[in-house]
Parts: sequence; C-alpha cells; structure tokens
Amino acid sequence: MDTRLIELLVCPVCKGPLQHDRHARLLVCPGERLAYPVRDGIPFLLENEAKPLPAGADADRPA
Repeated sequence: MDTRLIELLVCPVCKGPLQHDRHARLLVCPGERLAYPVRDGIPFLLENEAKPLPAGADADRPA
C-alpha cells in the first residue's frame, strides 16, 4: 500500500491513526487494539472485518 494513503486512513471506530503491518497484511489501530485486513492491496476498514489483537501483541510496534 502507498504510504501516503495510509497516512490518510483512520480507524472507523475511534478515528485514530493506523499502523501498517506489511508482513501480516494488516492495518492496526493501537488505541482500540484492532487489526483490519488488507487484501490485494485494498484495506477493509469495516468494524465487522476487524480482529482484536491478542493480549501479547505489541500494538505500538512501528510498521
């Protein structure tokens, strides 16, 4: 995904910034501890598509 696009996207739940996890193909909201999938370069920013981050996952890790 284009870095400029990621900077414009926000979490649909809290409107906070998202971090791109390229290896896992996810956009992560550290505030809500949710991960949104990126499929074929398209971010799916729907609440029902989000997966909660596991308790041990580091949501603040830079992408």
